[in-house]
Amino acid sequence: MTLVCGLDFGTSNSTIARRDSGGVPQLLKLEDGRETIPSVIFFGFEDDSIHFGRQAVAEYVTGAEGRLMRSLKSVLGTALIGDTTRVKARSYGFIAILGIFIAELKRRAEAELGGEVDTVVCGRPVHFVDDDPVADAAAQSQLEGAVRAQGFKHVDFQFEPIAAALDYERQVTGEKLALIVDLGGGTSDFTVIRVSPERARAVDRSQDILSTAGVHVGGTDFDRLLSMGKVMPELGLGTMTLDGKRHLPVAPYYDLSTWHRINRLYNAQTLRDLRGTQREARAPGRVEMMIELIEDRLGHRLVGAVEAAKIALSDDETTDFAFPVRERRIETVMSKGDLTKALQHSVERIEDTIAETLRRAGVAGAAIDSLILTGGSTQVPAISSRLRGLFPEAELVRTDVLGSVGLGLAMDAARKFG
Repeated sequence: MTLVCGLDFGTSNSTIARRDSGGVPQLLKLEDGRETIPSVIFFGFEDDSIHFGRQAVAEYVTGAEGRLMRSLKSVLGTALIGDTTRVKARSYGFIAILGIFIAELKRRAEAELGGEVDTVVCGRPVHFVDDDPVADAAAQSQLEGAVRAQGFKHVDFQFEPIAAALDYERQVTGEKLALIVDLGGGTSDFTVIRVSPERARAVDRSQDILSTAGVHVGGTDFDRLLSMGKVMPELGLGTMTLDGKRHLPVAPYYDLSTWHRINRLYNAQTLRDLRGTQREARAPGRVEMMIELIEDRLGHRLVGAVEAAKIALSDDETTDFAFPVRERRIETVMSKGDLTKALQHSVERIEDTIAETLRRAGVAGAAIDSLILTGGSTQVPAISSRLRGLFPEAELVRTDVLGSVGLGLAMDAARKFG
């Protein structure tokens, strides 16, 4: 027996869902009884093992020797997709690494369901790449190729915010004009759509979708911005050279703050460049700590600590940040105000894209009946408060922030292939 599923391969987390015999979509349990699995791979060097999800993070955090890969989706449609990364004596292309993770999702889904999963609707952002239709089409093609290579025979795609709308529509009792705001790990997507119990029964919803738009801004960008604003200065970012004529180069700090670029720092040439920078730096001790951090391959662990601080600021006004590097520590205090300042430009881009979504739909903000928030980044206070302020009269709907897209994709898969 072959099975039809929805696959939400996310920048930060992934899910697979299937509609049951009663027509209700259900998320499958993919890791230790949980319905989400972090989109993370760890290649262990000691025994040539490969770990996934939370287990991958646990292996890395406990100090096992190996290579951690995270934010895999972020390379789609970019120049990085053609790069390779070394795992001991073997080089892996990023498409191959995507395939390894997707194959594991398929294996776990089939173990849960007791049958072959060969038909899938995959979620995709409205834009993998901003303002570049060619790169955007290439990104979907790359993802489709990686999915088909794992044995999926029938593959279709649906925009992630539309999938979230399909999930929300199960609970509506009358017709509403909804704005779906899907803020994920790598992208922010928006859809204006008409929903109702009657419309929910239709297979073709193209007439109900008034507009879509997206921008390549998401949770991993928020981590990077907070890191650049509060952590990288402790390693020398923004400081001057000895002659006072220029600032230290920004590029290595940017790479150290960006999940999918960190591995590019782990090479002899980067360390030679940084030692040259240290000799020219007015604050050489800070650069020395960065060199030690890279030598010890602590980059992913550092960004993970920044992400944890960002999450802590959802509840607390301030959080103490301390990260050990050999005999020293990176220390700073972060506040909600710091996070808001760091995200200011990103929030403005999100607001501009929402305005464009409404313009394309030909509706005013006051016409929106329901503001539907999905995706983990909608929980960041600097984001959620600004969104609420844009639509003060709309019903605020908070979905299953990590599961609603997968649930909607399962419904779409059943309609298209069921």
